[in-house]
Amino acid sequence: MRRLLIILVFLAGAAGAAFWTLTAPTPIVTDSLASALETGGDVEKGKAVFYAGGCAACHVSQGQPEGQEDRLKLGGGLELKSPFGSFYAPNISPHPTDGIGKWKVADLVNAMQGGVSPAGDHYFPAFPYTTYAHAKVEDIRDLMAFLRTLEPIPGKAPAHTVGFPFNVRRGLGLWKRLYLDHAPVAEEVARPLNWNRGKYLVEALGHCAECHSGRDFIGGVIEKYRFAGGPDLEGKDWVPNITQHKDGIADWSAKDIAYMLKTGDTPDGDSVGGSMTAVVRNMAELSDADREAIAAYIKSLPPREGPPKPPKKD
Repeated sequence: MRRLLIILVFLAGAAGAAFWTLTAPTPIVTDSLASALETGGDVEKGKAVFYAGGCAACHVSQGQPEGQEDRLKLGGGLELKSPFGSFYAPNISPHPTDGIGKWKVADLVNAMQGGVSPAGDHYFPAFPYTTYAHAKVEDIRDLMAFLRTLEPIPGKAPAHTVGFPFNVRRGLGLWKRLYLDHAPVAEEVARPLNWNRGKYLVEALGHCAECHSGRDFIGGVIEKYRFAGGPDLEGKDWVPNITQHKDGIADWSAKDIAYMLKTGDTPDGDSVGGSMTAVVRNMAELSDADREAIAAYIKSLPPREGPPKPPKKD
């Protein structure tokens, strides 16, 4: 019995050590390289990254007067409901204590590409770092240059309300091993320049697949449903299929897509709603060339059938 107990204690210790090792937060930028990122940074380019990345859609200050929303006040607070609980977008203004005013560029890179906070903790993937992981580091440096020009907004977002076991952040290290890929967006030389630009905007900055894809029971994108739509985070509405499937946007032209991204108007005379309205507000700030590039890439997505919809309630 004593020998069995010793073996069990040893195995438990080994399992705990393995879990601790496998789940360790891993920064993208080490301290030795952090200072190099502080030089340079283009504010105007960073502004384009800001809108392409949809930062304001989640991080805009809540509680502003209706019709007077200032998308450059980034005090956060937006509630993002999900099957795992509610997440609240944090303050990313340059406020020194409530926001990211004391962050270095390396901190932003580690957050956006590694899902790791300056304190060395995992961020929940409600923050779409699985997509931002494919972005260029220089784009994130430019983004920080732009963010530093904005108004510091006081106030912190509420704490996330996530149930066990999903509130154990250390466990996210295992989730990342399944779903976090740092490969850059590969250019395809046989494709036009604008198509490759669109691919980068969609697959890295725009994080379109984060919403327009079906997910599994632990929140990872199911590859066969990528861009093919699925239930929204709250499970109340259905995010549309944006592939060339008959149930998607096969009958849309690239011009239709670009026009919708600028105005919110669809080819059938309707307009987008829900969270897509905030996406359009951001996309409208991009250049016509960038919207056309996004449209060219989306129009080329192969047809994929989306996940089955639940039966309609009587």
